[in-house]
Amino acid sequence: MNIDKIKLINCIKMLKEPKILVVGDLALDEMIYGDAERISREAPVLILQHTKTKLILGGASNAAHNVATLNNGKVGVIGVVGNDYHSDLLYETFEDANIDCSRIVKDKNRKTIVKTRISGSITTSITQQIVRIDRQSKGSISSETEEKIIRNIERVLPDYDGVILSNYHIGTLTDKIIKFTTDLANKLGKVVIVDAQKDLELYKNVTSMTPNLPDTEKSVGFFIKTEDDLKRAGSKLLSETNAKAILITCGADGMFVAEADGAYTKIPVFNKSEVFDVTGAGDTVTAVYSLALACGIDPVYSAVIGNIAASIVVRQFGCATTTIEDLITAAKSLKI
Repeated sequence: MNIDKIKLINCIKMLKEPKILVVGDLALDEMIYGDAERISREAPVLILQHTKTKLILGGASNAAHNVATLNNGKVGVIGVVGNDYHSDLLYETFEDANIDCSRIVKDKNRKTIVKTRISGSITTSITQQIVRIDRQSKGSISSETEEKIIRNIERVLPDYDGVILSNYHIGTLTDKIIKFTTDLANKLGKVVIVDAQKDLELYKNVTSMTPNLPDTEKSVGFFIKTEDDLKRAGSKLLSETNAKAILITCGADGMFVAEADGAYTKIPVFNKSEVFDVTGAGDTVTAVYSLALACGIDPVYSAVIGNIAASIVVRQFGCATTTIEDLITAAKSLKI
């Protein structure tokens, strides 16, 4: 594909302007680190001497964090947390990241979504994850909490340029919330971007969605091996959802954009480098792509910028973010 590098850099500079609302499964990643001392006498397990704890925004929260680092904190989140110790930590982490969390709904009958990863230094040079503990409530939110979320969306969406529906399928995004948010956004002329792992056909009349290749295959019901398969999958999703564009992320094979006007574009991976960790890279793509669409940038250039952002964050461990300056530097070095 042909890319106008000057146009690309000018588009990247625009990303700091839009305000984005993220609605979905808000989560906290709790990273606990320690040095291995010895084997316990109580059980055949390692005893770690705690060295540090790091709190990272995960799930839908990570998409919001990625937006915040690009547009100077013009981002808000709506979701649900429990009335527990970790909800306070999540609020503090949002505030530290300059994210508006004032419209989060507290539900004493649910747990704040937390993924605790415990990692140990087995030698002086190797740190590896030993166990992960997930805290979350099963099942969808109550009708009372659902109504509170809808009222909050109704109050604040007019103040934003776009909304990301970030669905990790932990119960926040009910069918009613999805439909209400999409209908209101369309009425107000806001972009709606969906980041979901399944049930893609439920999202009607959205601006775009960003499924990865395996999730796309599950949704369309066939394996994708060729570019013709990508075209067929994109067309099927466009038809089922009435979206304006579909962005399919294909890992090491880049991205594919299918547009409602019949245009198809294959985007290769840019700035190939050693991959350290793909955790959260999908959230980065969604955040950057959403900001670009909210600027009025076309889906292909929006996807290209998302592609560049992904190439930056996979070089870092854990859920990482990037900046406008990083994106411009990477865009200038593109070999196209």
